[in-house]
Amino acid sequence: MTENDAIKLFKSLADKSRLMILKSLAEQPMYVELLAKRLNLTPPTISFHLKKLEDAGVVNSKKDQYYTIYSLKENILNAKTLDIIKEESSEKEVQEEREEQYRKKVIESFFEYGKLKSIPVQRKKERIILEEIAKAFEPGKLYTEREVNITIADYHDDFCTLRRDMISEKILSRDEKGYQLITKE
Repeated sequence: MTENDAIKLFKSLADKSRLMILKSLAEQPMYVELLAKRLNLTPPTISFHLKKLEDAGVVNSKKDQYYTIYSLKENILNAKTLDIIKEESSEKEVQEEREEQYRKKVIESFFEYGKLKSIPVQRKKERIILEEIAKAFEPGKLYTEREVNITIADYHDDFCTLRRDMISEKILSRDEKGYQLITKE
């Protein structure tokens, strides 16, 4: 089920008349006039709601002589809400693209000729800067404090602050052996 299908489904269920129609159809398949009589609504109102339910994929319709008979699509209604919500979002690529553009903008704003102009105050921006500096470290290699300071000093004179922030942001780890880049698994 796509994200748009899920939205249609939830919108279709967010109406009392539609829920009453679904309850009636759960008992047995019916045609518009019978539903109208049973629910004390006009046939055009029932048709309107059935069209919404059919567009959402909750009901089926089939022609039977003069009438169109409506029935539930039980497989849609049996789906767990959590499964519907966990479906892959079509917006995911758009969000990732926005994040990448933001990242590039931050890097362009704070770096000039490979040097950091200033340490960002905003944590989100600083994280991006620290991740950019972390590219200078090799995964799996153990560094001494002096090596870390020299590497960070290539980017900015305040290597102590940047080193401390890289550790607190869990980009670098520090123990008695030395410093190491933390790799994402």
